[in-house]
Amino acid sequence: KLPTRKMLLSLIALLSTALLANAAPPTCYSRVLSLSKEITESFKELQTSKDVDSCVVTLPRLYLDIHNYCVLAKLREFVAYPRCDRVLEVSELKEKARSLYTIMISYCRRDLVFLTDDCNALDSPFLPPIEPS
Repeated sequence: KLPTRKMLLSLIALLSTALLANAAPPTCYSRVLSLSKEITESFKELQTSKDVDSCVVTLPRLYLDIHNYCVLAKLREFVAYPRCDRVLEVSELKEKARSLYTIMISYCRRDLVFLTDDCNALDSPFLPPIEPS
């Protein structure tokens, strides 16, 4: 009975440690990374939605790589795009893009490292080859 109790206490301690490790506050980098992925996914969903407004097709392409310095210009271009403001999903996406831009140039300015400034890479991102099934 005693070894089982020790084992149970050890397991509880291990799980508690794992929970505490996951409860750490996000870093600037992790916040920027997760928000950029969220925006990119939302944009993809918006583009493939069946009941999408026709103006959505004309939106600037939105593929975000936070390691590419050109992402700042891409975010500015998207937020300033004058059409589709009447579409709620686009307005929400523009607000997220504006937030990401603000976080990158204000709060996380010193924490981010840009590995490239290849603007073409954001217009036509490298997509991994599709593996045959």
